[in-house]
Amino acid sequence: MRQVIISILGILIIGIGYCGYTTLAATERPQKEKPKKATSKVFTQVVKNEDTPVTVTASGNLAAKERIEIYSEVQGIFEHSDKAFKPGVRYKSGDVLIRLNSDEERASLLSQKSSLQNLLVGLLPELRFDYPEAFDKWQAYVNDFDVNAVLRPLPKTNSEREKLYIAGQNIITTWYTVKNIEERMTKYNIYAPYNGVLTQASINIGSLVRAGQKLGEFINPNVYELEVAVNSTYAELLKVGSTVKLKNVERTKNWNGSVTRINNLIDPNTQTIQAYIQVTGKGLREGMYLEAVLKAKNEKNTFEISRKLLVDNSKLFVYKDDKLSLTEINPVHYTDKTVVIRGLEDGTEILEKMLPGAYDGMPVEHFKEKE
Repeated sequence: MRQVIISILGILIIGIGYCGYTTLAATERPQKEKPKKATSKVFTQVVKNEDTPVTVTASGNLAAKERIEIYSEVQGIFEHSDKAFKPGVRYKSGDVLIRLNSDEERASLLSQKSSLQNLLVGLLPELRFDYPEAFDKWQAYVNDFDVNAVLRPLPKTNSEREKLYIAGQNIITTWYTVKNIEERMTKYNIYAPYNGVLTQASINIGSLVRAGQKLGEFINPNVYELEVAVNSTYAELLKVGSTVKLKNVERTKNWNGSVTRINNLIDPNTQTIQAYIQVTGKGLREGMYLEAVLKAKNEKNTFEISRKLLVDNSKLFVYKDDKLSLTEINPVHYTDKTVVIRGLEDGTEILEKMLPGAYDGMPVEHFKEKE
């Protein structure tokens, strides 16, 4: 009896399972939607060909246009300056930069002047009898002679005999000796030639200065020149007087300069020429590193784009009919960030920003500004 009951239960379970299976099989399964393929959106820009100015970028260090290196032509003790002789001190035109002790030279000058005066006095008696027509002018010269004043030119001789006589009395030789010492006396004082600032100083008050010794450097801090090396390809395009834009390293400040000189010599090693740019303005300093942008020429029928858009240096992607097309172009001029190209018609749409993974024929969607 027990076995019969178990058999009946087994048959019922199998029957129920079969019915459930057939019911589920008959139920319609919902169809899964196929995933849509994502389409990349792109920014575009419209090509408008025009005359594009080609610029040349160069850099260099500022140097003062007016600069003097101070050297001593005589020997003496540094005893005076109108201001502290230190780097950074400003002087006005005519201020004493350096005054050396000249007592010994001055004594020598007075001695030679006295000798000349004695010769002139001894000359007068002979002139009264032999050259009476010349006596008055020489006597007037002797009467006005002052050993403490600047030596005046000798009276002009009226005849060859008078000239030879004066020369024979050693007057002319002594006069030139005195004049030479006077000229040397002026070298004991060094004056500021213009309003400027001392950038180097190698001596102090009380120092012994020797002839030929460098004492410092003095510049005009208002006008500077920037020397830059430019590719010789643009030698014929650069013009004196051209306006140049200058920037500092951080590119936080700008100045306007002008080309003042262009060297005709081409460096055989680098094939560059030297151009000199004059600039004035606030914030400029000796030795400052600046970048110059020189306008060389205009390239006609061209368009300027970012260098990041180039593919293999001669191709770029064009947007047309919701697809990207890789197109050949002609690069005309490169800068550090952009390239001037030729070969595209006006109205052609190109990428504004490079699309990662872009390929020829890639389907894309144009990104509108509202989106």
